[in-house]
Amino acid sequence: MNSIQLNDVSVEFPIYGASSRSLRNRIFSGATGGMIGSDARHRTRIEALRDITLTIRHGERIALVGHNGAGKTTLLRVLAGIYPPQSGRLRIEGKIAPLFDIGFGMDPDATGYDNIRLRGLFLGLSRQDVEDRLDQIAEFTELGQFLDMPIRTYSMGMQTRLSFAVSTSIKPEILLLDEGIGAGDAAFLEKAQARIRSFVDEAGILVLASHSESLLAGLCERAIRLEHGKIIDDGPFAEVMRRYAGA
Repeated sequence: MNSIQLNDVSVEFPIYGASSRSLRNRIFSGATGGMIGSDARHRTRIEALRDITLTIRHGERIALVGHNGAGKTTLLRVLAGIYPPQSGRLRIEGKIAPLFDIGFGMDPDATGYDNIRLRGLFLGLSRQDVEDRLDQIAEFTELGQFLDMPIRTYSMGMQTRLSFAVSTSIKPEILLLDEGIGAGDAAFLEKAQARIRSFVDEAGILVLASHSESLLAGLCERAIRLEHGKIIDDGPFAEVMRRYAGA
């Protein structure tokens, strides 16, 4: 069974060349994102996540909500293995496919077809696996002849289509999504949501971070709200969003 377990996970980023004694910075940080602190050597650090304890079970569809800088993307990157926790314990059962930082693993000067191959290899597919899926992925993108062009000529929505089509072609057990899925047009967004629902219904976990309540409502059943790098609410989606709106 797929599962995610975090126990007292914290992530900090040192900021070199900045003063930790600025009261103005401390006040500003309290209103906009992770908390600014200092260590024993008086070096400035950003507390991006603090004491995150969380269990996500097989089949769950999770919405991560909160203001900009609340810690949503940092948490996704911890789950993807990009950011190692400075403290605490992380345990994940299942194959992960991250779908954020959509340009990662892609070459802007290469064609759409070549980038399907590159991203497929980046996600752990063999060359033969990528070739076997190539036509199916290309059809899902609906990009047609644009696939023969360098992706530096693509709009953000077109890049999202390409990245999404490759990442979801492998039927990952845990899918991590950020805002980018909303960059496509309405027809593609509906198509993407249908694929995600099918994926989670078959088996797996979805963790989606977004400011779009309509997007989250169409895909998620549970919401986790972060603020200043801490979980402050966790429960059924409608209930958490009602409390969030009234905060």
